[in-house]
Amino acid sequence: DTACNLASINLIKFRNADGSIDVDGYMHAVRLWTIALEISVAMAQFPSKAIAERSYRYRTLGLGFANIGGLLMSLGVPYDSDAGRAYSAAFSSLMTGHAYRTSAEIASEMGAFPGFGPNREHMLRVMRNHRRAAYGVGEAGDDALGGYEGLSVLPVPFDSQACPDEALSIAARISWDEAIEGGELHGYRNAQVSVIAPTGTIGLVMDCDTTGIEPDFALVKFKKLAGGGYFKIINQMVPQALRTLG
Repeated sequence: DTACNLASINLIKFRNADGSIDVDGYMHAVRLWTIALEISVAMAQFPSKAIAERSYRYRTLGLGFANIGGLLMSLGVPYDSDAGRAYSAAFSSLMTGHAYRTSAEIASEMGAFPGFGPNREHMLRVMRNHRRAAYGVGEAGDDALGGYEGLSVLPVPFDSQACPDEALSIAARISWDEAIEGGELHGYRNAQVSVIAPTGTIGLVMDCDTTGIEPDFALVKFKKLAGGGYFKIINQMVPQALRTLG
């Protein structure tokens, strides 16, 4: 019984010509859309009283990303590979961590979401566990942070050694340090900031070659239209992928 206002970021837009990731640009987009989604909570109309009340009480957001499959193709990285999973984990970690950092910054001006007070210790524990997963089990950072708190099933940690982009890995970790620091001081404006977004039709509008976090299932596709007829969709990353592979 809450709304989750969605926005998705097309990852291919942050690929530099040399194959590196524009980390600063990605963080700017995350910050901008976190603010936009926070504003949208106050502007939205809700289908029921219960959904309206809980949406204002917890102010849940749904920032996500799309086109990870297309980006990995352009980089010549297999989707089902350690490097592919590490890229996805790094983008997910940085997006969520930086969005929570922004949420804490908004809370410093506007106040935390109304349900934060009764849930403060539980939410901060969850955030600390996110940071531990971002630093990775078995790495130096994990020893400094200690073990996971109150979990019976351990998460799959971020494997920074498998991520080809070091700057992306470093930013992902720093984002959680900043998110927790801000949350301890000010709380968070939003109980939730990110989701795994499906990005179906809006993925087409954003000119994505793959939707959400999915790989492509065909290089050429035909989409049936509600009003009748079809249109043809061709994966535009194929030429770039072939050039990358030599």
